[in-house]
Amino acid sequence: MIEIPQAIQSLYPEAEFAGPANDGGYDDVRWHIKPDGITKAKVDAEIVRLQTEWDAQEYARNRKAEYDALNQFELMTDDAANSTTTHADAIEAIKKKYPKG
Repeated sequence: MIEIPQAIQSLYPEAEFAGPANDGGYDDVRWHIKPDGITKAKVDAEIVRLQTEWDAQEYARNRKAEYDALNQFELMTDDAANSTTTHADAIEAIKKKYPKG
C-alpha cells in the first residue's frame, strides 16, 4: 500500500519532513521544508496514481519471483544438450500463470 511519505517524495523530491505516524494523516506531517503548492488533494491523488501503477505491475513481480526460482542456466544448458524446450516451456507457463494486465 502506498503511504503519504511515498507520495510526497514522488511529487516533491526536495521536500523535507517527518511523519506521519502509522495511523496519522496528511495533517500530521511535520514539515522541515514544505514545497510551495503542496496540498492534501495533490498528495491524495498521487497516492492513487502510485497505487494504480503498483497494482498494474503485480504480474511482473509475480513472474520475477518464479523466474528467480528457476535454475534457468541449467535448463538452457540441458535443452541445448538434449534438444529439448524445458526452459522455454517453463517461461511460457509462468507467463500464462501471470499474464500482463
